[in-house]
Amino acid sequence: MDAGAVLRMARFFAVVTVMLGMAGGGILAVVNLGPPAEGELFRSSGIAGKRELLIGVKEDQPGIGLFDQQAGVYVGFDIEIAKMVAAELHFPAERVRFLGIQGEDRARMHAKDETGRTVKVDLVVASYSITDRREGQIGVSFAGPYLVTERSVITMANHVPVESLADLRGKSVCTLGTSTSEGPLAEAGLLITLKLNISECVSAMKRGEVEAVSLDSAVLAGFVQRDHPALVNHDIASEADERWGINTGGNEALRTLVNLALERSRVCPGERTWEDAFERYLKQAERYVTTQAVAEATQPEVDQKPKVREWPWQKALCE
Repeated sequence: MDAGAVLRMARFFAVVTVMLGMAGGGILAVVNLGPPAEGELFRSSGIAGKRELLIGVKEDQPGIGLFDQQAGVYVGFDIEIAKMVAAELHFPAERVRFLGIQGEDRARMHAKDETGRTVKVDLVVASYSITDRREGQIGVSFAGPYLVTERSVITMANHVPVESLADLRGKSVCTLGTSTSEGPLAEAGLLITLKLNISECVSAMKRGEVEAVSLDSAVLAGFVQRDHPALVNHDIASEADERWGINTGGNEALRTLVNLALERSRVCPGERTWEDAFERYLKQAERYVTTQAVAEATQPEVDQKPKVREWPWQKALCE
């Protein structure tokens, strides 16, 4: 028996001894057992009795979150991460329902169903960068990060090289409304066009309405791959990381459970869902982006280590 198991067993018998002693003396008391157990988190999160798990995802980002009209399914890196987390939350694929979500609705966790009706989702896995400002919004609580990338710029292939945002000063550049790219573009003196979907920016650039498109490299790489060789990526030497998180809507118990799922993916031997998704979607796209890595190739640690009580008879983290 390893040291950790011995410690857990000792703690268990200590608690039992105290409780039996209290019971023998006719004393009713509450014993502080530390952080909640995983089962308690499920109950307090409100997802234990749900028939299906609703997850808001992007539907227009190749390689990240894309609704395949022909197959009628969502595909991409974010989709695989969402499925992995859902499975850890005891929701198999047939009980997971993906709904397309706009960038401006990720904080409110409002998505549209097939009839156009607004639906409140349980999780948002939609290339959503963790920032202090967003964390301060009511109803936003990030688990993760689950991916680290950076900002970049794409243009038509016949465009002159772009080495920094300053090279585009005075030019019209499109980005996603409410994205973290908007601030740096404004500071660099660019003329900003905002769209609800980044695919609309790419279409506008193809029509000659804007000079370039700026957003996270992991997102833009999918468009470069899809439209190769018409589009090219430019490394603008961005110093800021874009750390994607999963919005749990202010549900702290659910945030702990999602962080636990992500940590199991990161540290448990034989668990390769993250690596396989990275290789299938991001590494493939990187072959068409010669100027920079589209994202860090190692799953990052979560910001808030999940604190969960384990009884001796319960499974360890990786069992």
